[in-house]
Formats: sequence, structure tokens, C-alpha cells
Amino acid sequence: MTEAAQAAATPFFTRMMRASLLDSQLYEEVEADRSANWQALTVVVLSGCAAGVGMLGRFGGIGHVLGGLFVALLGWVIWATMTYWIGVHVLPEPQTQSDMGELLRTTGFASTPGLLRLFGALPGLTSPVHFSLYLFVSLWMLVAMVIAVRQALDYTSTWRAIGVCLIGWTIQAVILIVTIRAAAF
Repeated sequence: MTEAAQAAATPFFTRMMRASLLDSQLYEEVEADRSANWQALTVVVLSGCAAGVGMLGRFGGIGHVLGGLFVALLGWVIWATMTYWIGVHVLPEPQTQSDMGELLRTTGFASTPGLLRLFGALPGLTSPVHFSLYLFVSLWMLVAMVIAVRQALDYTSTWRAIGVCLIGWTIQAVILIVTIRAAAF
């Protein structure tokens, strides 16, 4: 079996576990596996739903699950698009070669730690514990995102990947805030 065929045959949940463990080879694998688009989308959907369910105990209502899903999907597409544009056109390294699909696949799998936000729905969690859980998971996802971007953009510098992620995240956050506020009216 060729290496590409073996990578494509890797079970989905094994890939998710490796993404959570920040396995840089996993990000190289999904970058090259064009058939992993649906897997990456599934990770983002599961992570978004986990965020919404994790908020049910705090705010109640199924609207938070749908809201979490909407924000996760929109945020993923915006962040991947901004990361692609900045990483390939503004701050590339000489060897940088990428396409939008590679960024969507790698950053989609970087959302895997977000599944832990589901534990926010546990009864009896105090606000500080709930906040700490979300902060920890968010930081874990950010580290995974940096690794995903570094691998997808073929960067040798982790610092460059951090910079691209922070710029892309800032733009994405502004767009999401404006979109959410506009939808609230």
C-alpha cells in the first residue's frame, strides 16, 4: 500500500486523536489528502456543536448549539481564508506552496480539541471552572492551529506561523463580531 493510500485509510477518530496530540505529521497527512475535506468539515461541526452544548448549562436553549455551530463554521472559513491569503501572498517563505483546500483541511482538524467544550455542560460546574475549561481548550486549539498552518504553508519558522495565525484570527474575530451584532438586530 502506498503512503498516500495508507494515509487515506487512516480511521477518522485516529486522525482526530493525532490532531489533538499536536502530531505535525498528521497535519502533513491531511494537507495532502484531498479526500479528507469531509472529515475536516465534520471535525468543525462536532467542535461547534460541542461548544453550543457546553454553553447550555450557562445560557440554556438549543439556539446556543445552533449558534455555536454557525460561529464555528463561519469562523473556520474566514480564518482559513485569511490565513491562506496572508500566508501565501503577504508573508510567504520561499518554499511556501499551498491552496485553500490544504488550509481548510489542516485548520479543520486543528478544531479537534474543541470537542472537550462538551464538558462545559456538566451540571455543577462553577463559572470559574467553566471559564477555565473554555480558556484551556481555546489555547489548545490555537496551538493546533499554529502547527496546522506551519505544515500547510510549508513554513520552517513557527514564529511566522504564529504571526499569520494572530493576524488571521484578529480579522476573523472582527468579522464575526460585526456579523453576530448585525444578526442580533
